[in-house]
Amino acid sequence: MVLVEVFKNMVFPYFFWYNFIGDKMRLKNIKGAYEKLLASGYLIENYKEYKNNFNSLFKEQNELRIEIGMGKGNFIVEMAKKHPHINFIGIEKYPSAQMFVLNKLEDINLPNLKLISMDAEELDEVFGKEVSCIYLNFSDPWPKKRHAKRRLTHHSFLEKYDNILINYKIIQKTDNRSLFEYSLKSYVEYGLKIEDLSLNLHQDNPKDNIMTEYEMKFSSKGDIIYMVEVIR
Repeated sequence: MVLVEVFKNMVFPYFFWYNFIGDKMRLKNIKGAYEKLLASGYLIENYKEYKNNFNSLFKEQNELRIEIGMGKGNFIVEMAKKHPHINFIGIEKYPSAQMFVLNKLEDINLPNLKLISMDAEELDEVFGKEVSCIYLNFSDPWPKKRHAKRRLTHHSFLEKYDNILINYKIIQKTDNRSLFEYSLKSYVEYGLKIEDLSLNLHQDNPKDNIMTEYEMKFSSKGDIIYMVEVIR
């Protein structure tokens, strides 16, 4: 801990600090991050104004899918590249975290991709019944019992998803077994059906799996990746 405090007080580029501390620490404030994201054309400003009309921001009127907690954005970018006739929105709380996405978009143009900087608590204030699928990739497990309500598969969030999903569909991936078991119980208690399930995703070798940065890191160490798809 002393070493961490020493590094925290030293002046380093944001990318060094992010990578040195690792996955448990996210840099929350990069000067000018929000402005750079706006200038890119990908970030949606005043996003609450587009409730029930997010498709108007895209070139084509297609189904809309969202990823909650997009991290460095590899998943959402690759999904948008692979499925040009589906519209995607990547959601992340901190603009600083979304800056990594811009690096992936330097030499390409994805008219079916947009970003929102917001807290997941706002979901049903922002979206109407217009989302076809929600992706939850390597969400924070919030392991302490007193923090259970913050888990993105807590019943309070499942209710929010009910308010925005046209046909209820969630696809979740995680390396955290406790969160996975908690989520399965939460889904079943909420009345959802398990459409697909993997207790070792990479061993099952699904052909269409697109990995997040976390997934690449964990799987390279031999960690098990769990996946579940639930519907109404």
